[in-house]
Amino acid sequence: MISSSCRIGIIGAGTTGAYLASLLDQQGFQITLFEKSPYPRTDGCGILLVQAGMEALNQGNAQICKAIINAGSAVKRFEFRNLRGDVFSSEAVQYCEDELPGMLVHRKPILEAILETVPSTCFHFGAELESVTQHSGGVIAHFKDGQTWEGDLLIGADGIVSKVRQFVVPGVNLCYLGDLVWRGIVDDNTFCPDGTFLVYARGRGIYANFFDIGNGRTHWGFFIEQQQLGIEKGALLPQDDAIPSKELAKLPDDARAIIEATLPEAIVSRYSYDIDPLPQLYNGRILLMGDAAHAKSPSRARGMTSGFEDALTLSRLLASNTDIDEMLAAFQLERMPIVHEYQRTSREISRKIGRSQKQAA
Repeated sequence: MISSSCRIGIIGAGTTGAYLASLLDQQGFQITLFEKSPYPRTDGCGILLVQAGMEALNQGNAQICKAIINAGSAVKRFEFRNLRGDVFSSEAVQYCEDELPGMLVHRKPILEAILETVPSTCFHFGAELESVTQHSGGVIAHFKDGQTWEGDLLIGADGIVSKVRQFVVPGVNLCYLGDLVWRGIVDDNTFCPDGTFLVYARGRGIYANFFDIGNGRTHWGFFIEQQQLGIEKGALLPQDDAIPSKELAKLPDDARAIIEATLPEAIVSRYSYDIDPLPQLYNGRILLMGDAAHAKSPSRARGMTSGFEDALTLSRLLASNTDIDEMLAAFQLERMPIVHEYQRTSREISRKIGRSQKQAA
């Protein structure tokens, strides 16, 4: 095992970074978890956490897995409708005895369950990364407030717009997937019955999904195909975040009513992006994980799951290797083919479910 005196810094206290911090703290490593926000950002919307993600959590800490099961709704049915509201496919989800379920759950209890397992002494909030330098056998992180951190390994788990990524693979551009997306949560326990994931198949330039996240709440996502023009190109957020009424009107009345009943403060809007597969996941003593390493289309629901898998893999390799550089090479060898496949297939599915090639280009 790599010495527990190894100093590991993690940039980004989202689900990937926090889970990694939890696992490595259990192993006795000296962990510092940096977050540019002044407090944990537990906001967000609903998540489909597939069984692989639940397995990655359960293997690392069954307490976290149990908390998520208690907070959400197990997936019980996938139902697909056209824009007239007709059901054209419905599939019940069956689980074997003692098999972990896929979960429909709000992001907030997921992150809260993970953060509860991380000692408060690990956190450093209000820490916005400015630059990273390396020297023989170590790495130094420089922050905008003038503080520095020096250690043996720096992990970039700072999301799709990762600041750390430029020190591993410079010049990575976000790839626009062709959709402007609104997501929201509304109090409702009738539209999506217990454990139902409902999809309105893409057509007439729109796509929508709705799913039960437990506790009498429904998550919804509404997607419109839209080209980015002028100053909107490359932007994460649209200048006008109102849902176009003419696009919303394409949904059946009952689905539209769910969206219209949502409080404005419970709705978020952003453009949809992924990144191309990276040629490497680490450089020297800097390693990328989660969306920083392999942000992908949500079409396969592998975003959060792949971050949990990254964290579990790294914790295992740290325990089974005695040299950090050899461990990093082993991590890349194991994880890169998996995450590249997630990225490739997620993008392919996203572009084959009815979106025009002009919009997706």
